[in-house]
Amino acid sequence: LTHGHEDHIGGLPYLLRERPDIPLIGSRLTLALIEAKLVEHRLRPHSLQVKEGDEQTIGPFSCRFYAVNHSIPDGLAVAITTGAGTVLHTGDFKMDQLPLDGRLTDLPSVAALGAQGIDLLLIDSTNAEVPGFVTHERDIKPVLEQVFAAARKRIIVASFASHVHRIQQVLDVAAQAGRRAAFVGRSMVRNMGVARELGYLTAPDDLIMDAKALNGVPDDRTVLVCTGSQGEPMAALSRMANRDHQIRIEPGDTVVLASSMIPGNETAINRVINGLTRWGANVVHKENARVHVSGHASAG
Repeated sequence: LTHGHEDHIGGLPYLLRERPDIPLIGSRLTLALIEAKLVEHRLRPHSLQVKEGDEQTIGPFSCRFYAVNHSIPDGLAVAITTGAGTVLHTGDFKMDQLPLDGRLTDLPSVAALGAQGIDLLLIDSTNAEVPGFVTHERDIKPVLEQVFAAARKRIIVASFASHVHRIQQVLDVAAQAGRRAAFVGRSMVRNMGVARELGYLTAPDDLIMDAKALNGVPDDRTVLVCTGSQGEPMAALSRMANRDHQIRIEPGDTVVLASSMIPGNETAINRVINGLTRWGANVVHKENARVHVSGHASAG
Protein backbone atom coordinates (compact mmCIF):
# COMPACT_ATOMS: atom_id res chain seq x y z
CA LEU A 1 0.00 0.00 0.00
CA THR A 2 1.90 3.01 -1.28
CA HIS A 3 -0.05 5.62 0.70
CA GLY A 4 -3.23 6.23 2.66
CA HIS A 5 -5.59 8.00 0.25
CA GLU A 6 -9.10 6.57 0.16
CA ASP A 7 -8.93 5.51 -3.49
CA HIS A 8 -6.02 3.25 -2.53
CA ILE A 9 -7.30 1.78 0.73
CA GLY A 10 -11.10 2.11 0.55
CA GLY A 11 -11.72 -1.41 -0.74
CA LEU A 12 -9.68 -3.18 1.94
CA PRO A 13 -12.58 -3.95 4.33
CA TYR A 14 -14.34 -5.83 1.56
CA LEU A 15 -11.23 -7.64 0.38
CA LEU A 16 -10.24 -8.67 3.91
CA ARG A 17 -13.68 -10.11 4.61
CA GLU A 18 -12.99 -12.55 1.80
CA ARG A 19 -9.26 -13.02 2.46
CA PRO A 20 -8.36 -12.08 6.06
CA ASP A 21 -5.00 -13.86 5.66
CA ILE A 22 -3.62 -11.24 3.25
CA PRO A 23 -0.96 -9.12 5.02
CA LEU A 24 -0.96 -5.35 4.64
CA ILE A 25 2.42 -3.75 3.92
CA GLY A 26 2.88 -0.01 4.23
CA SER A 27 4.41 2.93 6.05
CA ARG A 28 3.59 4.03 9.58
CA LEU A 29 0.91 6.59 8.70
CA THR A 30 -0.58 4.48 5.91
CA LEU A 31 -1.09 1.48 8.19
CA ALA A 32 -2.40 3.65 11.03
CA LEU A 33 -5.07 5.18 8.77
CA ILE A 34 -6.02 1.74 7.49
CA GLU A 35 -6.21 0.17 10.93
CA ALA A 36 -8.38 3.02 12.24
CA LYS A 37 -10.70 2.51 9.28
CA LEU A 38 -10.84 -1.26 9.77
CA VAL A 39 -11.85 -0.87 13.42
CA GLU A 40 -15.21 0.38 12.14
CA HIS A 41 -15.55 -2.87 10.20
CA ARG A 42 -14.40 -5.00 13.17
CA LEU A 43 -11.36 -6.24 11.29
CA ARG A 44 -7.83 -6.70 12.65
CA PRO A 45 -5.38 -7.07 9.76
CA HIS A 46 -1.97 -8.70 9.64
CA SER A 47 0.37 -5.76 9.04
CA LEU A 48 4.04 -5.23 8.18
CA GLN A 49 5.31 -1.69 8.73
CA VAL A 50 8.11 -0.54 6.42
CA LYS A 51 9.90 2.73 5.69
CA GLU A 52 12.14 4.16 2.98
CA GLY A 53 15.41 2.27 2.69
CA ASP A 54 13.98 -0.96 4.09
CA GLU A 55 14.44 -4.25 2.27
CA GLN A 56 12.08 -7.15 2.86
CA THR A 57 11.96 -10.67 1.49
CA ILE A 58 8.32 -11.63 1.03
CA GLY A 59 7.85 -15.10 -0.38
CA PRO A 60 9.90 -15.31 -3.59
CA PHE A 61 10.11 -11.51 -3.88
CA SER A 62 12.76 -9.09 -2.65
CA CYS A 63 11.24 -5.66 -1.97
CA ARG A 64 13.00 -2.35 -1.44
CA PHE A 65 11.11 0.80 -0.48
CA TYR A 66 11.78 4.40 -1.54
CA ALA A 67 10.44 7.73 -0.24
CA VAL A 68 8.11 9.61 -2.58
CA ASN A 69 6.52 13.00 -2.05
CA HIS A 70 2.74 13.20 -2.49
CA SER A 71 -0.19 15.11 -0.99
CA ILE A 72 -0.16 12.83 2.05
CA PRO A 73 2.88 12.05 4.23
CA ASP A 74 4.76 8.76 4.23
CA GLY A 75 4.25 7.77 0.58
CA LEU A 76 6.43 4.94 -0.71
CA ALA A 77 7.54 3.46 -4.00
CA VAL A 78 8.54 -0.19 -4.09
CA ALA A 79 11.03 -2.08 -6.24
CA ILE A 80 10.21 -5.78 -6.47
CA THR A 81 12.96 -8.13 -7.62
CA THR A 82 11.73 -11.44 -8.97
CA GLY A 83 13.22 -14.37 -10.83
CA ALA A 84 11.79 -12.89 -14.00
CA GLY A 85 13.08 -9.34 -13.55
CA THR A 86 12.73 -6.14 -11.54
CA VAL A 87 9.51 -4.15 -11.24
CA LEU A 88 9.35 -0.57 -9.93
CA HIS A 89 5.93 0.59 -8.71
CA THR A 90 6.13 4.31 -7.97
CA GLY A 91 2.76 4.79 -6.29
CA ASP A 92 1.41 8.34 -6.53
CA PHE A 93 4.14 10.98 -6.42
CA LYS A 94 5.17 14.51 -7.31
CA MET A 95 8.47 16.40 -7.55
CA ASP A 96 7.89 19.05 -4.89
CA GLN A 97 11.36 20.28 -3.94
CA LEU A 98 9.99 22.31 -1.00
CA PRO A 99 7.60 19.87 0.69
CA LEU A 100 6.00 20.85 3.97
CA ASP A 101 7.50 17.87 5.78
CA GLY A 102 10.91 18.11 4.08
CA ARG A 103 10.54 14.59 2.67
CA LEU A 104 11.64 14.56 -0.98
CA THR A 105 11.05 11.94 -3.64
CA ASP A 106 14.27 9.90 -3.48
CA LEU A 107 15.48 10.47 -7.03
CA PRO A 108 19.14 9.49 -6.40
CA SER A 109 18.18 6.03 -5.16
CA VAL A 110 15.65 5.53 -7.94
CA ALA A 111 18.24 6.66 -10.50
CA ALA A 112 20.72 4.13 -9.10
CA LEU A 113 18.09 1.43 -9.43
CA GLY A 114 17.48 2.52 -13.02
CA ALA A 115 21.18 2.20 -13.79
CA GLN A 116 21.03 -1.40 -12.60
CA GLY A 117 18.10 -2.05 -14.90
CA ILE A 118 14.31 -2.04 -14.49
CA ASP A 119 12.28 -4.49 -16.56
CA LEU A 120 8.83 -3.07 -15.80
CA LEU A 121 7.97 0.45 -14.64
CA LEU A 122 4.52 1.04 -13.14
CA ILE A 123 4.37 4.83 -12.80
CA ASP A 124 1.86 7.46 -11.73
CA SER A 125 0.54 8.87 -15.03
CA THR A 126 -2.24 11.10 -13.66
CA ASN A 127 -0.69 14.30 -15.03
CA ALA A 128 1.50 12.74 -17.71
CA GLU A 129 -0.18 14.82 -20.42
CA VAL A 130 0.05 18.09 -18.46
CA PRO A 131 3.12 20.13 -19.54
CA GLY A 132 5.31 21.95 -17.08
CA PHE A 133 5.81 21.41 -13.38
CA VAL A 134 3.38 21.08 -10.48
CA THR A 135 3.16 23.99 -8.07
CA HIS A 136 4.54 23.57 -4.55
CA GLU A 137 1.98 22.66 -1.90
CA ARG A 138 3.24 25.53 0.28
CA ASP A 139 2.23 28.05 -2.44
CA ILE A 140 -1.37 27.63 -1.33
CA LYS A 141 -0.74 29.27 2.04
CA PRO A 142 -0.63 32.91 0.81
CA VAL A 143 -3.93 32.34 -1.01
CA LEU A 144 -5.51 30.93 2.14
CA GLU A 145 -4.22 33.93 4.07
CA GLN A 146 -5.99 36.25 1.61
CA VAL A 147 -9.22 34.26 1.86
CA PHE A 148 -9.11 34.30 5.67
CA ALA A 149 -8.34 38.02 5.75
CA ALA A 150 -11.34 38.79 3.53
CA ALA A 151 -13.80 36.59 5.43
CA ARG A 152 -16.05 38.41 7.88
CA LYS A 153 -17.93 35.43 9.25
CA ARG A 154 -17.43 31.69 9.52
CA ILE A 155 -14.99 29.83 7.22
CA ILE A 156 -15.67 26.25 6.10
CA VAL A 157 -12.90 24.37 4.28
CA ALA A 158 -13.73 21.15 2.47
CA SER A 159 -10.87 18.78 1.68
CA PHE A 160 -10.08 15.12 1.29
CA ALA A 161 -10.09 13.56 4.74
CA SER A 162 -6.56 12.23 4.24
CA HIS A 163 -4.95 15.38 2.82
CA VAL A 164 -2.77 16.04 5.86
CA HIS A 165 -0.54 18.65 4.20
CA ARG A 166 -3.49 20.75 3.00
CA ILE A 167 -5.21 20.62 6.37
CA GLN A 168 -1.94 21.51 8.12
CA GLN A 169 -1.82 24.73 6.12
CA VAL A 170 -5.44 25.51 6.93
CA LEU A 171 -4.68 25.09 10.64
CA ASP A 172 -1.54 27.23 10.37
CA VAL A 173 -3.48 30.08 8.74
CA ALA A 174 -6.33 29.69 11.24
CA ALA A 175 -3.87 30.11 14.11
CA GLN A 176 -2.38 33.23 12.49
CA ALA A 177 -5.87 34.69 12.03
CA GLY A 178 -6.91 34.00 15.61
CA ARG A 179 -9.58 31.51 14.65
CA ARG A 180 -10.44 28.24 16.41
CA ALA A 181 -10.82 25.12 14.27
CA ALA A 182 -12.93 21.97 14.34
CA PHE A 183 -13.12 18.86 12.19
CA VAL A 184 -16.50 17.82 10.77
CA GLY A 185 -17.29 14.45 9.17
CA ARG A 186 -16.53 11.00 10.56
CA SER A 187 -13.57 10.22 8.30
CA MET A 188 -12.09 13.70 8.80
CA VAL A 189 -12.28 13.42 12.59
CA ARG A 190 -10.84 9.90 12.49
CA ASN A 191 -7.96 10.57 10.07
CA MET A 192 -6.87 13.86 11.59
CA GLY A 193 -6.96 12.26 15.03
CA VAL A 194 -4.56 9.58 13.77
CA ALA A 195 -2.31 12.17 12.09
CA ARG A 196 -2.15 14.30 15.25
CA GLU A 197 -1.46 11.30 17.48
CA LEU A 198 1.49 10.23 15.30
CA GLY A 199 2.85 13.77 14.92
CA TYR A 200 2.15 14.22 11.20
CA LEU A 201 -0.34 17.02 11.93
CA THR A 202 0.66 19.65 14.46
CA ALA A 203 -1.35 22.45 16.07
CA PRO A 204 -1.40 24.40 19.34
CA ASP A 205 -3.42 22.63 22.03
CA ASP A 206 -6.04 25.38 22.16
CA LEU A 207 -6.54 25.65 18.38
CA ILE A 208 -8.65 22.56 17.70
CA MET A 209 -11.99 22.13 19.42
CA ASP A 210 -14.90 19.73 19.19
CA ALA A 211 -17.34 21.03 16.58
CA LYS A 212 -20.15 21.29 19.15
CA ALA A 213 -17.97 23.44 21.39
CA LEU A 214 -17.58 26.00 18.61
CA ASN A 215 -21.17 27.10 19.18
CA GLY A 216 -19.90 29.43 21.88
CA VAL A 217 -17.21 30.99 19.66
CA PRO A 218 -18.07 34.01 17.45
CA ASP A 219 -18.46 33.13 13.76
CA ASP A 220 -15.59 35.42 12.78
CA ARG A 221 -13.30 33.37 15.01
CA THR A 222 -14.12 29.87 13.70
CA VAL A 223 -12.98 27.52 10.93
CA LEU A 224 -14.64 24.21 10.13
CA VAL A 225 -12.63 21.62 8.20
CA CYS A 226 -14.99 19.09 6.67
CA THR A 227 -15.47 16.30 4.15
CA GLY A 228 -17.43 16.60 0.93
CA SER A 229 -15.14 18.37 -1.54
CA GLN A 230 -16.23 15.95 -4.28
CA GLY A 231 -19.95 16.40 -3.77
CA GLU A 232 -20.38 13.02 -2.08
CA PRO A 233 -24.09 12.93 -1.15
CA MET A 234 -23.63 11.77 2.46
CA ALA A 235 -20.56 13.90 3.23
CA ALA A 236 -20.77 16.90 5.55
CA LEU A 237 -20.57 19.67 2.95
CA SER A 238 -23.25 18.17 0.70
CA ARG A 239 -25.57 17.84 3.66
CA MET A 240 -24.90 21.46 4.63
CA ALA A 241 -25.74 22.54 1.08
CA ASN A 242 -28.98 20.55 1.27
CA ARG A 243 -29.92 21.93 4.71
CA ASP A 244 -29.63 18.37 6.05
CA HIS A 245 -26.86 19.00 8.61
CA GLN A 246 -26.80 20.48 12.10
CA ILE A 247 -24.35 23.09 10.79
CA ARG A 248 -26.39 25.64 8.84
CA ILE A 249 -24.88 27.73 6.07
CA GLU A 250 -25.62 31.40 6.72
CA PRO A 251 -25.29 34.48 4.48
CA GLY A 252 -21.71 35.75 4.58
CA ASP A 253 -20.09 32.39 5.34
CA THR A 254 -17.01 31.58 3.24
CA VAL A 255 -16.71 28.02 1.91
CA VAL A 256 -13.39 26.88 0.42
CA LEU A 257 -13.26 23.78 -1.80
CA ALA A 258 -9.57 22.96 -1.34
CA SER A 259 -9.39 20.23 -3.95
CA SER A 260 -9.72 19.59 -7.65
CA MET A 261 -12.78 18.25 -9.44
CA ILE A 262 -12.13 14.57 -9.99
CA PRO A 263 -13.42 13.67 -13.49
CA GLY A 264 -16.95 12.36 -13.21
CA ASN A 265 -17.75 14.39 -10.09
CA GLU A 266 -18.36 17.74 -11.81
CA THR A 267 -22.15 17.57 -11.68
CA ALA A 268 -22.23 16.63 -7.99
CA ILE A 269 -19.71 19.33 -7.06
CA ASN A 270 -21.53 22.04 -9.01
CA ARG A 271 -24.77 20.99 -7.34
CA VAL A 272 -23.12 21.56 -3.95
CA ILE A 273 -21.71 24.93 -5.06
CA ASN A 274 -25.18 25.97 -6.23
CA GLY A 275 -26.71 24.93 -2.91
CA LEU A 276 -24.11 26.79 -0.87
CA THR A 277 -24.53 29.91 -2.99
CA ARG A 278 -28.30 29.73 -2.61
CA TRP A 279 -27.90 30.05 1.17
CA GLY A 280 -25.67 33.10 0.79
CA ALA A 281 -22.18 31.59 1.07
CA ASN A 282 -19.15 32.95 -0.75
CA VAL A 283 -17.70 29.84 -2.43
CA VAL A 284 -13.97 29.79 -3.20
CA HIS A 285 -12.66 26.99 -5.41
CA LYS A 286 -9.87 26.14 -7.82
CA GLU A 287 -11.49 28.03 -10.69
CA ASN A 288 -11.48 31.40 -8.89
CA ALA A 289 -8.47 31.07 -6.53
CA ARG A 290 -5.40 28.85 -6.23
CA VAL A 291 -6.67 26.82 -3.31
CA HIS A 292 -5.49 23.50 -4.75
CA VAL A 293 -2.35 22.10 -6.33
CA SER A 294 -2.00 18.59 -7.64
CA GLY A 295 -0.26 15.81 -5.77
CA HIS A 296 0.85 14.23 -9.05
CA ALA A 297 3.92 15.08 -11.12
CA SER A 298 3.42 16.77 -14.50
CA ALA A 299 5.25 15.96 -17.71
CA GLY A 300 8.04 18.48 -17.05
